[in-house]
Amino acid sequence: MRVTEAPLPGILIIEPHIHSDSRGYFFESYNLNKLKSYGVTMQFVQDNQSKSGFGVVRGLHYQLQPYAQVKLVRVLQGTIYDFAVDIRKNSSTFGKYFGLELSDENNKQLLIPVGFAHGFAVLSESAIVFYKCDKFYNPSAERGIRYNDPDLNIDWKLKQEDIEVSERDSVLPLFRDAEMNF
Repeated sequence: MRVTEAPLPGILIIEPHIHSDSRGYFFESYNLNKLKSYGVTMQFVQDNQSKSGFGVVRGLHYQLQPYAQVKLVRVLQGTIYDFAVDIRKNSSTFGKYFGLELSDENNKQLLIPVGFAHGFAVLSESAIVFYKCDKFYNPSAERGIRYNDPDLNIDWKLKQEDIEVSERDSVLPLFRDAEMNF
């Protein structure tokens, strides 16, 4: 397992060592003992999975403290562009974002710490996204930022006419108006 730090502090890119042969492949997608050396010690308590078609944008989502979640995101099928936006008010990278292509071919994972909003865009015909969380979902703490916020100016890697967003996500507040307690 190879772990590297992303340009925004706290975000980790995890790449498994893949063992392939004529039968297929095998890899460890998660191993706490190996990740401990990188400071990943949280206990994951909830797994989430979604399936979406081409052009679907989900996000940008987060939960307020004390229910904020660390997420370990990977793709089981297809390709997405995954994003994390720094919403830690005292951070030198506040309002900046990091994006990375995750797919069933590159098997990369993104560890997104507390204090980041998360979203992704589906670039393939469909995608199945799986992620672990270290805190349980709490609907009263759920918040979000509008995907097309002009101040963030995120390049979702899709043409505007191809983007499909839920009604709920389309009316999320802009970054400057979003409630954040990080």
